[in-house]
Amino acid sequence: MNKLITLIIGILLVFSSQLNAQNEKRTTSRYGNTFNVGVGVGGYGGNYGGYYGYLGRTIPIIHFDYEFDVAKNFTLAPFISIATSSRKYYWGNNNTPYRYYTYRQTVIPIGVKGTYYLDDILHASSKWDFYVAGSVGFAIVNSRWDNDYQGDRTYYKDPSPLFLNLHAGIEYHISNKIGAFVDFSTGVSTLGLAFH
Repeated sequence: MNKLITLIIGILLVFSSQLNAQNEKRTTSRYGNTFNVGVGVGGYGGNYGGYYGYLGRTIPIIHFDYEFDVAKNFTLAPFISIATSSRKYYWGNNNTPYRYYTYRQTVIPIGVKGTYYLDDILHASSKWDFYVAGSVGFAIVNSRWDNDYQGDRTYYKDPSPLFLNLHAGIEYHISNKIGAFVDFSTGVSTLGLAFH
């Protein structure tokens, strides 16, 4: 699993650096060339509208993306997020004594987020950025029970690995190089830092 995560992060970084080089030739913008790190809390989504519907309860999630310019006021950002959860369940039957068993699940959503900045429309000062966005991707899911668990292993059914989320957000520029943002989403809303 660690090798897979390392490979995915490496591919995303190479992809974004190549697109960055192309975009720098076209135009410069104050939105691109930004590394965003956020934390949020995901939970059971019921309709599985976001990738956090996998986890079955509220847990922390860590999100990383790298934003690059595509057009005026529009960026794309390849991203990866990581969430993990474990729960204990009391189970037994006539052949197996009752005891607690552990169910573990790790979800790694990977995708791309397209962001349109509303600063020109809203006449925002240079200290603030306002945006709307959409993200699309898929989730890598690793689910496992204790080895000696003999109960129903299909009790938790995973939703589709594909997801589509909508976002609206605000960033405050602390300095030319660092900003603080809040990203409200139909998936997992995050609070974090942007490094320009």
